[in-house]
Amino acid sequence: MKSSLLFSLIFLLLCFKLYAQDTLRIIDKLEYVTSPIKAGNNIVVDGILEDKEWSNALWSKGFTVFEPENGAAPNQDTKFKITYDDKYLYIGVRCFDSIPNLIEKRLARRDNFSGDWIEINIDSYNDKRTAFSFNVSAAGVKGDEFVSQNGDNWDASWNPIWYTAANIDKEGWTAEMKIPFSQLKFGKQKEQIWGLQMHRRLFREEERSIWQPISRDAPGWISEFGTLRGLMNIQPQRQLEVQPFTVLQQDTYPKEEGNPFRDGADFKLNGGLDAKIGLTNDLTLDLTVNPDFGQVEADPGAIALDGFQIFFQEQRPFFVENKNIFDFRFAGGNDNIFYSRRIGRSPQRSVGNHDDVAYVDQPTNSTILGAAKFSGKTKNGWSVGLLESVTGNMYAEVEDINGGRRDELVEPLTNYLVGRVQKDFNKRNSYIGGIFTATNRKLPSEMEFLRKAAYTGGLDFKHNWKDRNYYFQGNIVTSHVTGSAKAIEDTQRGITHLFQREDAGHVRVDPTRTSLTGTGGKLEYGKAGGGNWRYEAGVVWRSPELELNDVGFLRQTDEIVQYAQVRRLFLKPTNVYRRMGLRLEQESNYDFEGNYNRIKYQFEGDINYKNNWWTEIGAAHKPRIYSNSVLRGGPRWQWSQENFGYLFFGSDRRKKFNFTLGYVNSQAKQKNFEFLRYVFRFNYQPFDAFSLSVSSEYEENPNKTRYVDQIDYGNITRYVTAAIDQKTFSTSIRLNYSLNPNLSIQYYGEPFISQGTYTNFNYVSNAAAANVYNRVSWYTPDQISRPEVEGGYLIDEDLDGTVDYKIENPDFSYVQFRSNLVLRWEYTPGSEIFLVWSQGVTGSGDPMNTLGRDLDRQILGQKKDNTFLIKATYRFIL
Repeated sequence: MKSSLLFSLIFLLLCFKLYAQDTLRIIDKLEYVTSPIKAGNNIVVDGILEDKEWSNALWSKGFTVFEPENGAAPNQDTKFKITYDDKYLYIGVRCFDSIPNLIEKRLARRDNFSGDWIEINIDSYNDKRTAFSFNVSAAGVKGDEFVSQNGDNWDASWNPIWYTAANIDKEGWTAEMKIPFSQLKFGKQKEQIWGLQMHRRLFREEERSIWQPISRDAPGWISEFGTLRGLMNIQPQRQLEVQPFTVLQQDTYPKEEGNPFRDGADFKLNGGLDAKIGLTNDLTLDLTVNPDFGQVEADPGAIALDGFQIFFQEQRPFFVENKNIFDFRFAGGNDNIFYSRRIGRSPQRSVGNHDDVAYVDQPTNSTILGAAKFSGKTKNGWSVGLLESVTGNMYAEVEDINGGRRDELVEPLTNYLVGRVQKDFNKRNSYIGGIFTATNRKLPSEMEFLRKAAYTGGLDFKHNWKDRNYYFQGNIVTSHVTGSAKAIEDTQRGITHLFQREDAGHVRVDPTRTSLTGTGGKLEYGKAGGGNWRYEAGVVWRSPELELNDVGFLRQTDEIVQYAQVRRLFLKPTNVYRRMGLRLEQESNYDFEGNYNRIKYQFEGDINYKNNWWTEIGAAHKPRIYSNSVLRGGPRWQWSQENFGYLFFGSDRRKKFNFTLGYVNSQAKQKNFEFLRYVFRFNYQPFDAFSLSVSSEYEENPNKTRYVDQIDYGNITRYVTAAIDQKTFSTSIRLNYSLNPNLSIQYYGEPFISQGTYTNFNYVSNAAAANVYNRVSWYTPDQISRPEVEGGYLIDEDLDGTVDYKIENPDFSYVQFRSNLVLRWEYTPGSEIFLVWSQGVTGSGDPMNTLGRDLDRQILGQKKDNTFLIKATYRFIL
């Protein structure tokens, strides 16, 4: 503990020294003043700037290079005009190009920015932190994103209705945009004053030029915008959109003889409604009734041997849009008070293991009966969000061994509530906010293993100063869960908490408790901009009783983490590189009993070469690694010292063929464990309308002491580990073919195989020993036998000729294949038709087979589940 505090003190002194060395580059703010279109006139959005309505608007030019040579004159000039009427903002852009035939006009789906493009960013809140981004390529492909966190987060899930077109001519290319004011958010005032940035990509030079100059050492993006003025007497437009949908779905799968629930095919007809209602111009109510997510891409394959849950990204449109408002990542990583994948989750009760059950039709997800989301930001700097969702009772249909039928409840009626608020102040340089969530379940007796209610609350803040170059931020969260004594005991014993740890003096299982209350939080100070140096230092804590997993995501508790980082940026291009960065990190970890569990030192570097090839490299040393969770409630475990490193490099991503190669190597002392990872990725676009990308990974993860089981042996609990030889292979394949900017075909497929075979079984004898050979004791050949391959291992530990206990065979081979073929047609802005063909198979192979043989037999050679789906939506704007 003392050494970590000393390191932090030295680190902070270094930071102050670096602060004294900084010299800030002052850049004047530009203004653009627009003029209105006369009533009754109209601009035809065809990409050709010849409408007479453009004549009163003034050209603005003077773009400068953002990268690579920040502040230099661009290779090709750009200018733009902005005008408006009562309902729309119009933007016209002229992108000069002395070699028009070299303009890159690659086709792609919406939000895929390929080739030459132009982008306008509008901070209509004028809060210096959030913006709306509209992008169009020379091929006419549109893109749109909601930008938050001062440019650190770009959310492509935001899909407003707007209009755009592009045209190539002898001078270069031009673009027009027509953006309804109803798609922007702003308060009512005589003159609107908005932040503004125009951004052009000259593809062949990989040059980014911008209207408002921004230094590469700036602390953010949106806070540096220029100003748009002259929007007079604009009346806020209340948004009212209704989008009904219809889904026809046919499922086919291998027929199982005798199983009435697997007869080979199912047909479903479904429908629902999404609506977006502008209560004011800056506050919106989103509604969904019986939502369908059939066009959503399948989750990637994954397997976890450490017992912890796997985090998957949210892909469902209703929850993805405006997710930044509800985001509350309080401790780094994926830990979050709100994890929307909990809503509509897989049912948590299984009935297939009951003695009288012959066949079960188990639902895969809970039905969302309805959800509403109220969100937005006011002109006074209030960000607000309120989400309410109800999932219904879910039943598994059961046929018993006598042929009788019954329904078994597997997921109860559940209500989820999330409220979020933030307030900007101090000229938008600071904010303070809060969040509250509530999960309430209606639990019958058979579901009392679940928590009945869960409540969380949190406060967060951030203060910036010195032109936003320096900041101090933090948050604190608290949780309270209630339920039956069984539910709370299960919570205490779960992998997230492990109160039953036999050598822990600060936690213990109390089987009479019916509630738990915990806290967590984070404090961080750092430098985000100005000069070539960046740094940060902070502390994170999660108390043992903290529980967020009812509607949040929390991997592990009982941690106090101290961290520090310093970075050196090389922003001025040279003859070798366009930009480069180096980073040093330190991190230490303690539990709430005061045990010093981990220390890590890490170096990372990245470089983008002059020819746009790139390299990333890193290395770390972990001289101390203790874990409270490895033995799943057993004593605190010491891993051997670890060193790891990685190297990735790749070619110019602009090229029609580009690739990435990567290698990761982790080695522990005495070969306690290893990790090898090989990565190969490539993208190929043989012509503008078609692209292929492939990402392959192969991993080897051998370990001498992988946890297997814990077994009672007399008055002793044996914690059994073994040597594992684990190999994992996955390949994701994506094909995209765009017939035009609004009609595309996309394919995604991923085979995933992970195998593990266990040998050299042993048991823990001294979990804290530094030497791995003192940490465990190996069973002798006389103590362990395996009479049947499938029957596991028999242990006669005291060699008296009687079996003392049995170890189940832990060998595994997990095989999964998921694919989606989607035709998407946006036949009118905001309205779409999806044709979807999904395939999938999940099963077990033979761990003794090679990966290639399991791939052939369990994926290529298996009949797969198929889903054929047609989904049609129409977006009414009222």
